[in-house]
Amino acid sequence: MILRRATFTSTASLACAALVLSAAPPATASTAAAPVKVGDVQQAMEALVKTGHVVGAIGAVYVDGKQIGKGSAGSRLLNGKGGAIPSNARYRIGSQTKTMTATVALQLVKEDKLSLDDKLSKVLPEVVEKDLVERADEITVRNLIQLTSGIPDYIGPDTSDPARNYRPTDLLAASRKNARPVEVGTFNYSNTNYILLGMIIEKLSGRSLAAELNRRLFAPLGMRHTYLPAKASEGIKGPHGHGYAPDETGTMRDADKINATTMLGAGGVISTAREMSVFQHAFRQGRLLPASLSKVITDPPPGQSAPPAGGPCAGKPEFAAGGGGSAPGFTAATLTSSDGRVQFAVSLTLAMDNAERSTVPLRITNALKSLFCPAK
Repeated sequence: MILRRATFTSTASLACAALVLSAAPPATASTAAAPVKVGDVQQAMEALVKTGHVVGAIGAVYVDGKQIGKGSAGSRLLNGKGGAIPSNARYRIGSQTKTMTATVALQLVKEDKLSLDDKLSKVLPEVVEKDLVERADEITVRNLIQLTSGIPDYIGPDTSDPARNYRPTDLLAASRKNARPVEVGTFNYSNTNYILLGMIIEKLSGRSLAAELNRRLFAPLGMRHTYLPAKASEGIKGPHGHGYAPDETGTMRDADKINATTMLGAGGVISTAREMSVFQHAFRQGRLLPASLSKVITDPPPGQSAPPAGGPCAGKPEFAAGGGGSAPGFTAATLTSSDGRVQFAVSLTLAMDNAERSTVPLRITNALKSLFCPAK
């Protein structure tokens, strides 16, 4: 199981693994409101399913917090079985969780309970005492948020037991067995950074990460159907789409039962299209963090260039790059206009190998274009 953030751009020329959380800073609430025309979301979902090896697709478009269109295509299970996926069904958001985890950590910075320059060895001395993280006395909270710590990823054979309730320290121990890929200060995509951020949040708040995400984000924003599973067997509540991934023989197997304790603050949150739009709308409008702190998330990390933000076609809303997450069996994204007014939230359940999954961001980018650049 591999957690990745999927990056999307408003043009069809780029669709790749994510480099940054997003590429444009939050807009101010004073942005002038202008009418936004949106195409047929149902047709866009049907077109996504027709691109091949997409089991099911659900999506919705929101403008200024109001739903403009929604759609559901394909089926809940492979080969047309299980009926349609409800358009309001929950789904895994994958690495979109990282934006939420980083937001809570930065709220602690705003409250002077944490500093971006705090060393990991100071805030989590146990990782030094137990030799769980190399060079913890050099790594800062900022490094963790921006994925520049150089800490190896933990995902691999040591974290592949579907029934085991892994502790965060178990994931760190698995990471410690791997060689450091880059130096401190150099970007490298590793989920371990966000396991550590979750541990910091729990230590400073005295609550579980799931409880703190709910207290600071989900409850205040009215995200009643969003949650972070905390047990290996805890999955997606209610009717939802199932994704599939090939086993060693190439046979597609149901990948719905992902071990929640291997995801946590790096990619474990489950939500809905409406509530992901609510979160991104609030984040982009500056309601969750001051601009000086939200830039720690939205600005590209050192050594990385920002993917271009732009409208899908002339005269249309400008969309920031970023906003996706994926793992075997699914890709989900919330594409957001740079001013925070417009969100396109989509979830795809898949039946394809890793090579083909690399084409999914481009497919979603094309769906975005179909909604905002209808053919003449």
